[in-house]
Formats: sequence, structure tokens, C-alpha cells
Amino acid sequence: MARRVRRNRGAAFKAKVALEAVRGEKPLNELAQQFDLHANQIKQ
Repeated sequence: MARRVRRNRGAAFKAKVALEAVRGEKPLNELAQQFDLHANQIKQ
């Protein structure tokens, strides 16, 4: 099994995800799929 490379996300990406989460227009699971993240990472 190949090991997945750890991704470093920039401040602009984190801000974009945070704003989408605060707006509350989409559930966390949809945002997680859209941004290729785990829902717990968005919640934190």
C-alpha cells in the first residue's frame, strides 16, 4: 500500500474553508468532500 503524502495547506485555502463553514449553507460532510478534507478538520 502506497503511503499518502502529507499536504500543506496555505492560509488562503484555510480561510476559504473556514468562511464556507461559518456561512452554514452546506453541511460539513459536503464541504469535506468539496475540499477533500475530513469533517473533523473543518470543525476544528
